[in-house]
Amino acid sequence: MTSFLSDSAIKKIADDRWSCLLGERWCVGPIPNGGYVMAIVARAMSAALPHKDPMSINGFYLAATQVGPAEITVEVLRKGGSTSFATARIYQLGALKAQFTASFCDLTQLKGETQQLREPPAVPAFDDCVRLPVVKEIPLTSYVEQRVLPGQAQCMLGGEPSGKGLFQGWVDFAEREEKDIFSLLLFADALPPPVFTHYGPTGWVPTIELTVQLRAKPGAGALRCEFNTLNLTDGLMEEDGYLWSADGRLLAISRQTAKFRLA
Repeated sequence: MTSFLSDSAIKKIADDRWSCLLGERWCVGPIPNGGYVMAIVARAMSAALPHKDPMSINGFYLAATQVGPAEITVEVLRKGGSTSFATARIYQLGALKAQFTASFCDLTQLKGETQQLREPPAVPAFDDCVRLPVVKEIPLTSYVEQRVLPGQAQCMLGGEPSGKGLFQGWVDFAEREEKDIFSLLLFADALPPPVFTHYGPTGWVPTIELTVQLRAKPGAGALRCEFNTLNLTDGLMEEDGYLWSADGRLLAISRQTAKFRLA
């Protein structure tokens, strides 16, 4: 079993409850990444519903999680013909850490018109983009390979920040393990915050709320990505993200609200 699959596994302990173990490999500092936590909770919601693919999932992060055991409760809101809905909460040591609401479907059964007016960025090939450094204090960087355009990498390498609020490039598991639909939730929160293009890699950026809309399952190969922050107001910021397959198929759209706290 690959590292992400093993570290996001769940175990049913009651009709509406699952246990899990938050792993240190997906941490930013000592805290498990918000997209990783969302992926685990989404697995529990999928297990409780007849439709298995998350279509849209929204989470509020009430308090920081920690490495170790956790428990997830799922409340099924509706089981429909093509779409089902649920809400879920994750607890550690009896304290509520985050709450999620989601719709689920079978993405392979979606039918209808398709228009994609926003084209994926024309980024260089995966090997021609700059890999962001592996940081010992951020274990996630050892297991998620982050590559951005050369002109956007300098802020993470000790150079002058560009001030663009934008990262474009590629993201993939460093071990090249197979990606499933739940891994998109991790990747939607796996690049450095674009606010670092103004200030450099400093401070703390805790996620308050994260929403991910999923359009298709990932295939083989790295994911093309774009993340931007256009507004920072009194320390409060948004981050918008897109994930595409290597051949330009839209996979996921994300938006999160976060705080930016300078060191």
